[in-house]
Amino acid sequence: MSRPRIAEAIVVEGRYDRNTLLQAVDAVVVETDGFGIFSDDEKLEFIRDLARRCGIILLTDSDSAGFLIRNHLLGKLGDGRVLHAYIPDVAGKERRKRIGGKDGLLGEEGMSPAVIIDALRRAGATFVDEQPSDTRVVTQEDRLTRSDFVTAGLSGSPDSSERRAELVKMLGLPARITPSALYRLLSARFTKTEFLGLISRL
Repeated sequence: MSRPRIAEAIVVEGRYDRNTLLQAVDAVVVETDGFGIFSDDEKLEFIRDLARRCGIILLTDSDSAGFLIRNHLLGKLGDGRVLHAYIPDVAGKERRKRIGGKDGLLGEEGMSPAVIIDALRRAGATFVDEQPSDTRVVTQEDRLTRSDFVTAGLSGSPDSSERRAELVKMLGLPARITPSALYRLLSARFTKTEFLGLISRL
């Protein structure tokens, strides 16, 4: 079975993650060398250039280190096109490791190609050889806004963290996702009408 081609470059943490991605998809995949990206200005500029030219997809692990790297990059990328892909929280350790990570979660290298491809689809990746399945035009009135997010009880209310946790679990997202990141993902993936249907299931 041939690997689907992705138009955007995909940014991952390490070489094992990169190898896993390249087994699942045909794409430019760039490693951050973990926390090495914090001091590698040349690689950061390369990623920034990719974001401007073809767009990038950030796909870091679901653990605390992965979110730290994701947030660092997000603060440094400027006006380029950035999509966010998230793998689910799955307890375990990769086969090559003697002991698991601090948070006890599998990273990308422990995910199947199907899970990787699903995460990229949900992020809005461009699958080059496929016809776009969603050609709808979303009206201004049906765009999801920050106000809708708050009104749905996902921010600013006493039980908002519990409601977000329920929604995150329903969508198969990592528990560590921040309210802002959750809003960005929801507004990119759902219209207001779709969002309200989703919230009604909580």
